[in-house]
Amino acid sequence: MERKTPLYDLHVELGGKIVPFAGYLLPVQYPSGVIHEHMAVRERAGLFDVSHMGEVLFDGEGALATLNHLMANDLTTMVDGQVRYSPMLNEQGGIVDDLVVCRIHEHRYMAVVNAANREKDVRWMRDHLLAGTVMTDVSDDWAQLALQGPKSKEILLKFLPEEALPKKYYYFVTEVEVAGVLCVLSRTGYTGEWGYELYCHPDEAVKLFRALLEAGAEPCGLGARDTLRLEAAMPLYGHEMTDDISPLEAGLAWAVKPEHEFVGREAMLERGTPRTRVGLKVTGKGIVREGQDVYIGADKIGVTTSGTHLPYLGGAYAMALVDSAHAQVGTAVEADVRGRRVAAEIVPLPFYKRAK
Repeated sequence: MERKTPLYDLHVELGGKIVPFAGYLLPVQYPSGVIHEHMAVRERAGLFDVSHMGEVLFDGEGALATLNHLMANDLTTMVDGQVRYSPMLNEQGGIVDDLVVCRIHEHRYMAVVNAANREKDVRWMRDHLLAGTVMTDVSDDWAQLALQGPKSKEILLKFLPEEALPKKYYYFVTEVEVAGVLCVLSRTGYTGEWGYELYCHPDEAVKLFRALLEAGAEPCGLGARDTLRLEAAMPLYGHEMTDDISPLEAGLAWAVKPEHEFVGREAMLERGTPRTRVGLKVTGKGIVREGQDVYIGADKIGVTTSGTHLPYLGGAYAMALVDSAHAQVGTAVEADVRGRRVAAEIVPLPFYKRAK
C-alpha cells in the first residue's frame, strides 16, 4: 500500500493528478499540465514535493571512513555545509544508488537517497558500517521541497536576507527560517536550473509549500520533474543507472575517485567502459522512449534508457547505453520503435545547460 507525503491533501486540493510512485502517492501533474510546469521551471520558478526521498544520518568518529568506504566519490576534502554527489556501488561494480552527502560537521553527515531505494540502501549501508559509526534512518523526520528555476532566489529573498542563503552551488545552511518555518536550505536540485531544496519538519510542510506558492512559485509534479532532468541529461536510477551499469558506463566518471578504496572499485575498474551513455536527438518522425533497441544498419549497438519530447528544446530526445566503439558524437543511428525504425543522431550531453 502506497504511503502519502505530508502534502498529499494539499496536492488534491490544488487539483494534482495523483499516481503511485516509489511507494508513495504523488502528483504527476496539476491542471496547468506538464509542459506548462516544465516551462515554469525553465523561465520562472516551480515547486516540487520531494518528501518521498530518504535521509540517513551517519554519526561518530568513523562516519567519514564509513562513507568513503561506501561512496565512489572521495568525501575527505568536504567542509562543513558542503554537499557532494556520489554513486554507491555493489561488489560487482554496478550502482546500488546515486545520492548526495551533506557534511554537517566533522563527525556528522547526512546522505539523501532515492525513495525507491530507501530500504535497499539502508540495508546495504548498515551491512558495510565501519567501527565508530552510528547510522540512523531519519527519512520520516523530514519533509523535502524543491524550489527550482531562475526566480527561485528572488522568491526566497522575500523571506530572508541574501546573506542567509547558501553561498555556492552544492552547499547548504541549517536553521534558516522561511515563512516562519525552520529549514535546512540547500542549493541543489534535479532540473538543471538554479534552485534550492528545503528540508523541514513534516508538520510544517503545508505551511511552507503554501507560502512559497503565494510568493510566486508554481506547483509542479513528477511529469515535469522527469522531462526537466532528461533535458539536463541527469541520470535516473532504474534507467541510466542500475545494479548492472557501472558509473563509468553511466557517464559519471567525474563523481568517481578511484584513488581511494571503496566497495566495488576493483570490479568497476576491471569492467572498464564497454558501454557508454550517450544523447540522441531524434531526426526522424516519432518519439523514442526507454527500452528501445538502437541500431547502425543491421547491427544492434545498444538500448535507450529514457526518452520523450522535451518542451524547452522543442524536440524529441533520448539517452541510450551503446557500445563505446559507436559512441562518437555525430553518429547516425536508428531506434526500433514498435517495429519501426526512427532516425536519430548521437549528440553531446547535456541537451540543455542553463546560461550562467
